[in-house]
Amino acid sequence: MKIRYFADTDTALIEFSNESVVETKEISENLYIDLDGKGNLVSMTIEHAREQANISEVSFLQMEKHSA
Repeated sequence: MKIRYFADTDTALIEFSNESVVETKEISENLYIDLDGKGNLVSMTIEHAREQANISEVSFLQMEKHSA
C-alpha cells in the first residue's frame, strides 16, 4: 500500500494494488475509488484530505492474530 499526498491540491491517493484501473466510481463529492476488471479496489482518491481524512495524522498499526 502506498499513500501519496499532493499538498498543492490537498489530495490524498491511497494505492492498494498495481492492477490496471478499469472503472472509477464517485462515492461522494470528495471520495473516488478505482476498480480493476474484477471489481477489486485498486486505489482511493480523497479530495480536501486535510479536512475529510485528517491526513496530517497518519499511523499504521499491525494487529496480532489471536488464536482461538
